[in-house]
Order: sequence, then C-alpha cells, then structure tokens
Amino acid sequence: MAEIIEITDLCAKELEPYSCTNEVQLKRYFEPEPGIFIAESPKVVRRALEAGYEPISLLCEEKYINGQAQDIISACGGIKVYTAASSVLTALTGFKLTQGLLCAMRRKKLAGAESILKGCTRIAVLENVMNQTNIGAIFRNAAALGIDAVLLTKASSDPLYRRSVRVSMGTVFQIPWTFLDQPVPDYIGFLKAQGFATAAMALCKDTVSISSPIISSQQKLALILGTEGDGLDQKTISSCDLTVKIPMYHGVDSLNVATAGAIAFWELTKNKDTPSG
Repeated sequence: MAEIIEITDLCAKELEPYSCTNEVQLKRYFEPEPGIFIAESPKVVRRALEAGYEPISLLCEEKYINGQAQDIISACGGIKVYTAASSVLTALTGFKLTQGLLCAMRRKKLAGAESILKGCTRIAVLENVMNQTNIGAIFRNAAALGIDAVLLTKASSDPLYRRSVRVSMGTVFQIPWTFLDQPVPDYIGFLKAQGFATAAMALCKDTVSISSPIISSQQKLALILGTEGDGLDQKTISSCDLTVKIPMYHGVDSLNVATAGAIAFWELTKNKDTPSG
C-alpha cells in the first residue's frame, strides 16, 4: 500500500528529482547505472508503467489522490506519494503540473542499435535534433504512423527528458529507440551494413519526391531527418543513397521537422497493415 506524505519542506532531499531543473543531472542520478526521468500526467505514467519502467515515487496534487491518480497509486504498490495543494507543487517544480501528477522513474539500460534494428523495415533517424518539443512530436508521429524504430545521433536531445515525454504522450515508451554509437556521418555506413537504404530529407538538385516509387520499393529504408534550421550535415547527404523532399507550394521550401516527419512517415507506411480494432 502506498505511503501518502504531505509536503512540509520544499528542500527535502527526497523531493530533489521534482525540483531539479537539470535533466542531465537526473540522467546521471545513479551513475554508473541509468538515472531518473520524470513522467508527467496520468496517461504518460500509465504508459510508462505498462512498458515496464520502475517508479521511484509520485508527486500528486491532493485532489487527485482518490481521483484520476488512484489506479496509478494502486499499481505502484508501496511507493511514496508526496502530495500538497497545486500552488505548493508549482512552487516546488517551477511549473503547473499537467493533470496534477508527476512520477520519478528509473531509466532502463538502452539496447544497442544493431539489436533494435532486427526485423525493422522502416526507421527514422534523427541527426542532431535538439528541440525537446520536436523530439516528442516526432516520436508520437512515428508511433502512430507505423515507423518501426527511432535512432538518434549523440548530439540529439534525450527522448526521456520531461518535455519530450509529455509531448510524445508517452509513445516514447511504445516504440524502440536508442542512440547511435557512430558519429556524423559515419553512422550512415553502419545503417547500410544493416541492409538499409538511406534517404536524407534535403533539398538538392537530384532530390526525389517522398512519394516516388524509388522510395516505396526499398525493402528496408532509413529516413534521415536533420536538426532545426541547419538541416542535415552535407557529408551525411553525400553519404546517403537518396535525397528526398516533400513537394510544396507557394514558394514554401521547408516545414518544421516534426511536421515533415509525419508526412514522410505516412508515405513510407501507408501500405502497411494496421492493427485491427
């Protein structure tokens, strides 16, 4: 049974995961073991629990303990639940909680890219994508539209940072992902060695439409998406088998990376069987 604890000291050591604004510090909390991430909102926490992530503690607005968070508290067994009024929790965290619930959870050890790619035919690769909102949106799009896995270069933002997890609506727990060991652009060679054709989303003179049969006919395809603003490294583009674009009108030459990803994912997976029901 959970232990409900009323918050009386905002500086208490056990509340540190919720007051800490340094995501890297939380990531290294149990170093050398994997650290902590914060799941925000009941839906996100439920998805994390369903995916097998271990809860450390809960931070819950008082009025939700016997309400929308009740099933989560029960599912977490003998966990400690720190609680107070909304204003106190806002003072502790520095922001107003989404639906009154946060959960500090243990990270899992990341699988290697080679292991994750087994059985995959359509994957997304994020090269140095740093905006946490875009990371979360890309994961939500990838999960919804049937992408098999997401790989990230080392300079990309961590998908388990709180904002990314929240924007993804917890889909970051539902789709396989990991960081690539190889630097830019060497990882392209690794993908090719795994049997993937590589397609860079970029505007070049030899770029083909995302709807081209050349793209859809590839048995295994890795779609490479670049960082906000600068896009992909030129060496990455040169190393890829193909460059692809989304045809656009009225002189518009680019879209937000998450939006572009959603359109491209749809094209890549539109003939894929969807689950019944």
